[in-house]
Amino acid sequence: MSGIGKNYRKVLDKVDRNQRYQLEDSLKLVKETARAKFDETVDMAIRLGVDPRQADQNIRGTVALPHGMGKTVRVLAFAKGEKEREAQEAGADFIGSDELIKKISEGWLDFDKAVATPDMMAAVGRIGKILGPRGLMPNPKTGTVSLDIGKAVREIKAGKLEFRVDKAGIVHIPVGRASFSAEQLIDNARMVLLTILRAKPASAKGNYVKGVTVATTMGPGIKIDLAQIRAMAA
Repeated sequence: MSGIGKNYRKVLDKVDRNQRYQLEDSLKLVKETARAKFDETVDMAIRLGVDPRQADQNIRGTVALPHGMGKTVRVLAFAKGEKEREAQEAGADFIGSDELIKKISEGWLDFDKAVATPDMMAAVGRIGKILGPRGLMPNPKTGTVSLDIGKAVREIKAGKLEFRVDKAGIVHIPVGRASFSAEQLIDNARMVLLTILRAKPASAKGNYVKGVTVATTMGPGIKIDLAQIRAMAA
């Protein structure tokens, strides 16, 4: 067995695959499973009892992590005139209109999030096929299309994340990094779970949350006790 294999086996031995851990214990344990030389992301997968094909069950939204993600997010703002100045003052990394749209249409994508004022969306729509599949298309539902462009930029810079249920009914969302303290991870994870619980559609039948797992980028999944999570909704 290779050295990497032995190391991974040691990591696996820390996790009981048959146990559902308390949220706090799972995030303390997830830190112990980080083994890569880089600062691994801690991801949460939430399996929901929804049918994403139904418009009212296609869960999506935003959540502001109390401790952010521990990295600088490059924000692009589609704006003109006075709104361009507001975006700049809020800390946007790239600001503009037609010239940015042209640049993106030619293959430039060196940014992490995009926001826009409503008057820019007709023009931005021309590059929707480029931005959409990459999760970069501004959307009013997630607050990334807004007249208050400064607020939209500041929220993203402060750690606001977008989430959306996939075709399998699962929401994948990061809650921090392996270098975070357990307390920071717990705070971020609680905020994510509360936000997802509040997003429960009225038409959802049966158990809304069917499974929750946390894992580092290179680590094994750690299951979380569903009774504890469901109690958070009470």
